[in-house]
Amino acid sequence: MKYDPVKKVFGDIVARKVFLRRIFYKLLDIMFLRSWHVRNTVKSLYNSSDSINIFDAGMGFGQYSYFMAKRFRGAKIFGVDVKDEQVEDCNYFFEKSGFKNVRFEVADLTKINYSNEYDFILNVDVMEHIIEDELVLKNFANALKKGGKLLINTPSDLGGSDAHDEHDESFIEEHARNGYSKEDITTKLERAGLKVSHFKYTYGKYGTVSWRFGIKYPILIAGVSKLLILILPIYYFFTLWFVLILMWLDTKTSNETGTGIVVVAEK
Repeated sequence: MKYDPVKKVFGDIVARKVFLRRIFYKLLDIMFLRSWHVRNTVKSLYNSSDSINIFDAGMGFGQYSYFMAKRFRGAKIFGVDVKDEQVEDCNYFFEKSGFKNVRFEVADLTKINYSNEYDFILNVDVMEHIIEDELVLKNFANALKKGGKLLINTPSDLGGSDAHDEHDESFIEEHARNGYSKEDITTKLERAGLKVSHFKYTYGKYGTVSWRFGIKYPILIAGVSKLLILILPIYYFFTLWFVLILMWLDTKTSNETGTGIVVVAEK
């Protein structure tokens, strides 16, 4: 069993259960290193008092919209995804949770046509799924106001998606590419009319190990037999402290290389 089927199982469990979805978001924030890096970067870009217009481009479960809705109380947040069920579940959860400044719609990022509307665009683990990536980056540039910022989190080409060459099968599945090099994503952003202001490799020597012990190995265990899921609490009892320390170290380290990328570009 790989990542996406497991993700769907948990997503279905919490789909219309507001309390469980909040717990689910918390677990995602704790267990996924990318969330540590994305949230830290967002906090470095804006103060909690900023009233900004935010576009969550490919919001998935909506965990980052939830983080931003709580942090930026004066913000307006609009999220899109290509999956109807994701959009319906997010609209249901945010309405039941009392967030009046957040809404979601079904949309294809290759076909959006927004102009000078957003102060900030967040795009987490989406670009690796899109073949026409340069078209999407141009759409983002058009959607941003002058001085607006785009934050992209995506795998790198240095082992991202747990693939170590172009012929290696991705552990994550459904990817149009295994990842980006620094030069590749910088060049494409510049061609779209954006200037890179921040670039960081994530999942370096500490983060890669944390991902294997915290995410990959448990998923492989669960894939062998559903009965083995019962041993995962015992597994995490012995490994979670180790995983969390490695994740913290990754956020504090200037990684020379890494299997993930966080990049910020400005219009």
